[in-house]
Amino acid sequence: MSSEKENPGETAEPEQLALIRETVRQAKVPRAKPRTWRGAALAKELPVARVVVNKGSLHLDQFFDYAVPEELDEAAQPGVRVRVRFGAGAHQVKNGRREGGRLIDGFLVERRATSDYSGPLAALADVVSPEPVLGPDLLGLARAVADRYAGSLADVLQLAVPPRSARAEGRPSPEPLSPPPVPEPGSWARYERGPAFLDSLARGGTPRAVWNALPGPHWAEEIARAVGAALASGRGALVVVPDGRAAGRVDAALTSVLGEGRHALLTADAGPEKRYAQWLAVRRGAVRAVVGTRAAMFAPVRDLGLVVIWDDGDGSHSEPHAPQPHAREVLLLRAAHDRCAFLLGSTGCTVEAAQLVESGWAKALLAGREQVRRAAPLIRTVGDGELARDEAARAARLPSLAWQTVREGLKTGPVLVQVPRRGYVPRLACERCRTPARCRHCAGPLEAPEQQELHCGWCGRGASDWHCAECGSTRLRAQVVGARRTAEELGRAFPAVPVRTSGRDHILDTVPGRPALVVCTPGAEPVAEGGYAAALLLDGWAMLGRPDLRAGEEALRRWIDAASLVRGQPEGGTVVVVAEPTLRPVQALVRWDPVGHAQRELAERAELGFPPVSRMAAVTGPPEAVEGLLASAGLPADAEVLGPVPLPVVRPGGPRRPGDPPPGEQWERALVRVPPGSGAALATALKQARAARMTRGGGDPVRIRVDPPDIG
Repeated sequence: MSSEKENPGETAEPEQLALIRETVRQAKVPRAKPRTWRGAALAKELPVARVVVNKGSLHLDQFFDYAVPEELDEAAQPGVRVRVRFGAGAHQVKNGRREGGRLIDGFLVERRATSDYSGPLAALADVVSPEPVLGPDLLGLARAVADRYAGSLADVLQLAVPPRSARAEGRPSPEPLSPPPVPEPGSWARYERGPAFLDSLARGGTPRAVWNALPGPHWAEEIARAVGAALASGRGALVVVPDGRAAGRVDAALTSVLGEGRHALLTADAGPEKRYAQWLAVRRGAVRAVVGTRAAMFAPVRDLGLVVIWDDGDGSHSEPHAPQPHAREVLLLRAAHDRCAFLLGSTGCTVEAAQLVESGWAKALLAGREQVRRAAPLIRTVGDGELARDEAARAARLPSLAWQTVREGLKTGPVLVQVPRRGYVPRLACERCRTPARCRHCAGPLEAPEQQELHCGWCGRGASDWHCAECGSTRLRAQVVGARRTAEELGRAFPAVPVRTSGRDHILDTVPGRPALVVCTPGAEPVAEGGYAAALLLDGWAMLGRPDLRAGEEALRRWIDAASLVRGQPEGGTVVVVAEPTLRPVQALVRWDPVGHAQRELAERAELGFPPVSRMAAVTGPPEAVEGLLASAGLPADAEVLGPVPLPVVRPGGPRRPGDPPPGEQWERALVRVPPGSGAALATALKQARAARMTRGGGDPVRIRVDPPDIG
């Protein structure tokens, strides 16, 4: 018994020591810690993750390699959102693993067996979601857009991939529907090549067309039929429109032509969760057609067969956030990369659209003149001569013809009154013939702010000896016509008629077909049931007098968009435009010939070296910063620098537009112009120069914008 009690006592001590030693040994083994994964085993296959981090700085526009912990091996697939530690120095290395830095978001773009970086790698901190949102096609498109606009890939991805919603990701997308039948041509039969265009889409072709739409409400349905033809071929389609009102019209047309469940609507009005759910349905292939505003230009449509942009001249298509791409150029890149069909449609015609046809890249899709005469309203003009002789115009800034047109129109329906926005800066023009005053050296607009000496707004050179190249006159004029008082006079003149307003603060979508006065600013015109009986386009000089290369083109586009809402001439529709009838945009409106106007504008710009025939970049910032960047940039040999010229100083507390300098600071702007073929070299040179300055100095106030929409 005693020996039996002693034997357990003798064996107890070694067992306890062994247990303690084992505990100590286990304690010395490093435990994997999420976010740093210190001591964690790496993935056995492809242990390196290539990541694009959410840092828009140009000197960080590259991929970064991270180690993939074994625990994240399954979830860390190409295309997913990840969290990484960024900013740790090479001295912050423990046990062969880089540590430190702060957590930022990114996208995993590739898994690799080895890294190009020879030093220790930090580990992926986390996989935010296993949902792959960045495919190879979207990554390639984002890279192409970043290179074209001298921007960073991270900035483009911020525009291309919407913010995550966990609830939206958790819900399954609907099952994809089978392709619909080929739609009938419908109102496309009014165009000479319309049915052939739809037939080519339905057969899987890739036609490219610039479409000058007839006035009236049919354009949304015509877009829907083109989308239906692309879907019938088993491919996808993408439609980008300027605003939510246009998106709503195309959305309703798609539902009417194709039925429910075949398309997604991507607009900011839907809210982040619903919009992300729709975006996921597109990426997963559940929906093959998309209509949306500017951000939809990056929508990841599978088997893309058709891209459509409506009203490409609208400023809403230009993205205000870096690198500020234009939806038209992004869709042109998609058409080239995805080898799909392209359709640019508008009731007007931009110079860029005319250039696509002139170069042979796209075909013109037009209606015959008889169709145009039946669809367009009667256009009548009132110029300076009539205004000077008109007693009614002197008393109320409204000519007798306009009073008469309103009175007759109100007998049968609503009357539209387009009033230019207040605050347009006047452009100088010849007092005798109204030809815009431009610089002899670079053809930039001449300015005389606050009655100072005349100088060029582009290159800054003086022009004290200016004379008109058309008529030889040396006298200038600047037109600024008040618009608010004119609208008030209309309301007083017709007290028994309701007056509706539509503008920046409150935009109407539709108005009833009953008699009413609808006063609106350009771009805010509501659609009237049955069309407007008449329209007044007031104060044309306020639109034509803008200090912008596109002033005439933009005025004509605004006028035609408004006139397209008026009934056709056979139904009595009449439009009165208050502007000098001899001016080219006014003549184009009278003839309803926006294509001819764009072709003549293109020919003049080609002669003078203006965009889009040339490529241009604006460099803006403090004077010493602009000078330093241009001096260090290896610009192409054929580059021409215009300026720099000082920009207006923004008052503290005053209104600011995107791109304006900080309040109270004096900035300058230089324009760099290159001929066709050198645009990519210009963007690369400016991007590299700015990245080098940021690397040396840590920050750079200079702003670069390739293809600025407003150059004076």
